[in-house]
Amino acid sequence: MLIHRYIYILAIIITTLTSTQGVAQDFSRLPQVVRLDSNMLRFPGGVSENFDALVERIDSVLLFGRGRINIMHIGGSHVQADMYTHYIRQNLDSLNGCLHPARGFIFPYAIARTNNPLNYRVKYGGTWFSARNAIRQFYPTQGASGINVRTADTTAWFDIDLNTDSTQRYYTTHLRIFGRSIDGRTKPYMLLPDSTIVEASESDSATYLFNLSETTSRFGIRFHFTYDTAQNLSPDTFVITGMYADNDEPGIVYNSIGVNGASVPSFLNCANFERDLGYYPPDLVVFGIGINDATSSHFSDSLLYNNYLHLIDRIQKVAPKAAFIFITNNDSFMRIRRKYYVNKNGEVARTAFYRLASHYKGAVWDLFEIMGGLNSMQEWQKVHLARRDKVHFTRDGYLYVGRLFTDAFLNFYYDYDCTYGY
Repeated sequence: MLIHRYIYILAIIITTLTSTQGVAQDFSRLPQVVRLDSNMLRFPGGVSENFDALVERIDSVLLFGRGRINIMHIGGSHVQADMYTHYIRQNLDSLNGCLHPARGFIFPYAIARTNNPLNYRVKYGGTWFSARNAIRQFYPTQGASGINVRTADTTAWFDIDLNTDSTQRYYTTHLRIFGRSIDGRTKPYMLLPDSTIVEASESDSATYLFNLSETTSRFGIRFHFTYDTAQNLSPDTFVITGMYADNDEPGIVYNSIGVNGASVPSFLNCANFERDLGYYPPDLVVFGIGINDATSSHFSDSLLYNNYLHLIDRIQKVAPKAAFIFITNNDSFMRIRRKYYVNKNGEVARTAFYRLASHYKGAVWDLFEIMGGLNSMQEWQKVHLARRDKVHFTRDGYLYVGRLFTDAFLNFYYDYDCTYGY
């Protein structure tokens, strides 16, 4: 049985990697400083039993088409853009085969007038306001997404298309809106492409759940506003902190939660973080927060380490069996008086991630080392894989990062029983 598992899974992984589309298929474009021999998951403190359970659940999906794996990747602007995280999502989704698992967590970033991922489309109208955790905007109270939009405009609306390509891969039959009415006088409803109106079948103080009789990849959200000018009641404010596009299919669901400029304290300041996370507890959390923490001259590895301890404590309250992967900061530069200087805090932060992985018996994916270490971002920029700010990657650069992580994760998964397992 074990040999059959290896043969079958190896065939799936080879098919996945050889069918990869786009620039990331060819590593020859990467700068010479890149260390492909370091592209692996490392376990400095040993392997947590939670990884054992994770691998068994992935086996169940791949070998028997049963079960659901919920992965959450959380970070800052690298994750909000959803370029390399969507690349990972697509490659893991290809392992699902004929299964069509949920798209998972999404947020209408376009309404907040910030960059929306290109893989789903948002259109909207009316007057909206927004707040995000990265700039200490705590009203209304933030949820797990770290960002919200709100409106009291009776003409406000928005539409979502889960697919922006011809695959039509993602659809929903159960849509949960994370949101609330400030005064309790406003309710959202779904508007389907054929003009069918769907009311929420369940609601509580934090969410509205819409159950559909048929699948859809496109839907709109409208609002029932209640107001009475005779009683001097103005329209109520409705706040949205995210959506979860779910269905009943088994498979691997890759959720990304990112906010431009967010640090670990940014998410610690989200009062409803674990409440929202509790609706869909993750089996695996991929941490990509730290690049913004490391911009301060007072930064230390102990500070990052202790902040992460608090964040993980909150996650474990709702997901005690989650496995953890820590992604080190990429090499980056800081701009001071119009000149760029390498940010040596990248090496300092790297120490904290190894300490965290050791403490939780989790994995480290050492992006800092893989991309070439200190000053390597400059080499990535020379081959047009990094932007001029020497912090962010170009689209092609993000695709390479996604491909590298996918390779490392799949190699870990394939080798688990003989190398990492119990």
